[in-house]
Amino acid sequence: MKVRDGEVVSVRGDADDVFSHGFICPKGVALKALHEDPARLTRPLVRDASGELRDATWDEAFARADELLTPILADHGRNAVGAYLGNPSVHSLGATLYARALLKSLGSRSIFTASTVDQMPKHVSSGLMFGGALTIPVPDVDRTMHMLMLGANPLASNGSLMTAPDMRGRLKALRDRGGRLVVVDPRRSRTAEVADEHHFIRPGTDAHLLFALVNVITGEGLADLGRLAEFTDGTEDVARLAEPFTPEAVEPVTGIPADEIRRIARELAAASPAVVYARIGTTTQRFGSLASWLVDVLNVITGNLDREGGAMFPLAAAGQSNASGRRGGRGLAIGRWQSRVRGADEVMGELPVSCLAEEIETEGEGQVRALITIAGNPARSTPNSARLEAALGNLEALVCIDLYLNETTRHADVVFPAPSPLSKPHYDIALYQLGVRDVGNWSDAVVPAEDEMLQEWETLVRLMGIVTGQGPDADVATIDDFIATAMAQQLGVEPDADRRGPERLIDIMLRAGPYDVTLADFEASPHGIDFGPLKPRLPDVLKTPSGMIELAPERIVADVDRLRASLGEHVNGDMVLIGRRTLRSNNSWMHNLEPLVKGPLRCTLHVNPADARRLGLVDGGTAHVRSRAGEVDAPVEVTEKVMPGVVSLPHGWGHGAPGANLPVAARYAGVNVNALTDELDLDPISGNAVLNGVPVEISPQEAAGRTQPAAGSGQSAIGAHI
Repeated sequence: MKVRDGEVVSVRGDADDVFSHGFICPKGVALKALHEDPARLTRPLVRDASGELRDATWDEAFARADELLTPILADHGRNAVGAYLGNPSVHSLGATLYARALLKSLGSRSIFTASTVDQMPKHVSSGLMFGGALTIPVPDVDRTMHMLMLGANPLASNGSLMTAPDMRGRLKALRDRGGRLVVVDPRRSRTAEVADEHHFIRPGTDAHLLFALVNVITGEGLADLGRLAEFTDGTEDVARLAEPFTPEAVEPVTGIPADEIRRIARELAAASPAVVYARIGTTTQRFGSLASWLVDVLNVITGNLDREGGAMFPLAAAGQSNASGRRGGRGLAIGRWQSRVRGADEVMGELPVSCLAEEIETEGEGQVRALITIAGNPARSTPNSARLEAALGNLEALVCIDLYLNETTRHADVVFPAPSPLSKPHYDIALYQLGVRDVGNWSDAVVPAEDEMLQEWETLVRLMGIVTGQGPDADVATIDDFIATAMAQQLGVEPDADRRGPERLIDIMLRAGPYDVTLADFEASPHGIDFGPLKPRLPDVLKTPSGMIELAPERIVADVDRLRASLGEHVNGDMVLIGRRTLRSNNSWMHNLEPLVKGPLRCTLHVNPADARRLGLVDGGTAHVRSRAGEVDAPVEVTEKVMPGVVSLPHGWGHGAPGANLPVAARYAGVNVNALTDELDLDPISGNAVLNGVPVEISPQEAAGRTQPAAGSGQSAIGAHI
C-alpha cells in the first residue's frame, strides 16, 4: 500500500511476499475503493420511534442493544437470541477471534453461519474420516502430476478450502512439468478452459461419478494404499458399497460415458503422484457430504493421501488444535441437539441456516426472537431469501455489525459499523490452515480508523457484556484480559502483558504453535515467514476416536442407500439451476465498489444454445425462471459454456432494495439467485443448503405475461447496461 498523508494512493502486490510473490487479485486492489466508499458505515445506527435508522453515538447504540436483548434473554432463555456469521468475518482477525467468545458467552443453540450455504459437507466428511473439522487435506498442487478437479474454479477464487495465490501460474507449472489437469463441471469455467480435458456432468451427480471411479479402482485391483494401509479402517466396506455404482449404472445419471469413466479411473490410479480435489459445486448439492467423502476415499485408495504431490495436511503456525502430534481424540461434534422445527442436526455447534426462517416464524419455547448478525447478508445469501427477509422483519430485535446498510441490515434495530480492512491489523488464521504451503504473514493497519470508530473486537466484547448481564458499559479491558488468560491457560503459554486485543491472542496462539515463533517474529518479517512445503503428517494428525482413518464412517455409510436409490431418478428434459463465481465478485459484500462491478453485465442467465432454441430464448432477451421457492426475470446469455439442461446464475446479486444504502450496487442490481433456491432441500448429513441442481421452469418473459421489473430482491435491473 502506498500511503501519503493518510490517504491510500495505490495498491499492488508485494513481489517479495513469501507466498504470493506479487500476485494480487482484483478484490485486493479494490480494498482502496472499499476504504474510500462513502456508503461504508462509520457511525452506529439506531432505529428511532418513527421507524427510521438514524446516526447515534456508540454509547446510545450499546444502550439500545441492551434494552432489546436483555429482556428477551431473561424472559425466553438463551436460545431465543440467535446469531448469524457471514463470510467476511473469516477475513477479519478481530471477528474471527472474538465472535467465538461472544457466541460462547451467549450460550445459545440458535447459531447459524455461512458455512451451511457453502462448505459444511467438507468439514463433516473430514471430521468423520480424520477427526477434525479443519483436518482437511488440500492438493499439493505444486508437486502433483495429475489433478482431477470437480466443481471447483480456482482461477476465479484462487482456491477455496485450498489457499493458493496465482492458481493460473500454478496450473501452468503443472502442465509444463508434464502433468495433467482434468476438470469435471457442468460449466466450462475459466479453470476448465485451461485444463487438458473437461467433462460436463449433470449437476448433483458428482457422488455417483466418484463412486464409479472407486468401483473401477477397487474392482480392477488398482487400489494401492501403500503405507496408509496400517492406519486405515473400512477399505473393504468401501469396495462393497461401490459395487452398485458401475460406470454403466452412473452413465445415464451423470451424462459421462462409461468408457470415459473407466479411463479417468485408470489414469488416476496409474498417475504418480495424483490428487482429487472438489469444491463448492460438490458441497452445495443434495449429496454434498457423500461427494466430499468420496474425494478423500479416492485419495486414500490410490495411496495419494499425505504424500508429496497428493492431498496433504497443512500445518499452520496458529490455530490448529491438532498441532501437538498426539494421535486419537474425540472426533467431530455432531448431532448433539436438533433444530426446534425441522429436527435438523447440529454440526460443530451450529444449525443449518436454511432452518433460520422457520425458527423465527414458529411460535413456542426456543423461538428465535432476536438475532445478532456479524458481517453477513442472509437476506441475499441463503435459500428462499424472500422468506427469510420477511422473517427478519418480524423479529423483536435485530442487532448487526457490518460495513454497509445492506439488504439485511436495513431491517436492523441497531447497526454497529466495522472499520475498514485497511485500518485494522490482520493475520489469516483460517485460510493458512488450508494453504498449499505452510506460511504466515502479519499485516499492520495501514491507515488509522475514523475518529471514535471501535475495532470489531471491542464491539464484540461490549456485546459480550450485554449478553452476560454486565450491561452496555462493561469494562472492555477486563473482559479482554479474561479471554486472553483463558486462552493462554488452555494452550499452556504465558501471554504478553504488553499486548491486548487480537494481537495478544494471535501471539498466544503462535507461541503455542509448532514453529517456535511469536508475533514479534512476524512483525520483523514484513514479507511473511515461509515454513516450507507441505510435509507428511499421518498418523499423528488423526483425531478420530480409533486413531485411524475411518474410510467408512457410520454416519456416511447410512446415506449411501439414498444415493443408490437415486440411480433410477434420471429424467430427460428437466432444467436445473447452478450458481457460479466470477473473479470480481465475493458474494454480495463487495458489489458497491465501482472497480469491481463496472464493465460487462455479469449477472446473466447462462443458457446452452440448444436449450435456448427449444425454450424460445434469445441472447440479450429476458427469461422468466421459476422454482418451488420463487421466481425471477433474468437477462439471457446464450453460451456453450454451460451444458444442455443446465442454466447458471451467479450468487450475491439482487440489490436495489428500499432502505439499503448501496448506490453503486443498485445500479448493477442483478438477480438474486436465492429467490429460487429451496430452503427445504438439504444435504441430510451436514445440513448444507442445496444450491446446485435446483429444478426450474424457464420461459421467455413475454410468454410468461410479465413486463420488465424494477430492481429488487429477486428481479433484474438491466437498464444501466443498455
